[in-house]
Amino acid sequence: MDETTGQQENSLVQATVRGGCHCGAIEIEIDLPQQSIRPRRCNCSLCSTRNALMIGVPLAALRVVRGKSSLNLYQWNTEVARHYFCGNCGVYTHHQRRSDPNEYAVNVSCLELNAHRLLPDIEYLDGAANSLVNADDPP
Repeated sequence: MDETTGQQENSLVQATVRGGCHCGAIEIEIDLPQQSIRPRRCNCSLCSTRNALMIGVPLAALRVVRGKSSLNLYQWNTEVARHYFCGNCGVYTHHQRRSDPNEYAVNVSCLELNAHRLLPDIEYLDGAANSLVNADDPP
């Protein structure tokens, strides 16, 4: 809380935060940047279905510390983005982004610090506009 404005600050100090899936098979660590973190939601067909609140970190800032063999990969459309989820409980933990392949988007709800309570301003991304597949086309 900012004492001068009385408003909650939208930044986190550089820190390493752990997180993981629901069943505990997957454990990740991320290094949070020192600058403000902008939580995002995307409206592409996959993200809108899973409704995950995400933050972006550079590839080197995320480490799978347990359960790498339990991570399943899902790719669709152009198969550039790499979406990871637990093969046991099904929880989406992170993905390598199509719009910026040098960054992971991390599911905030998987992080131990409950960052979703600290990050009130959510940016909505127009991922549906990036799709090359028409939702009305048959598979």
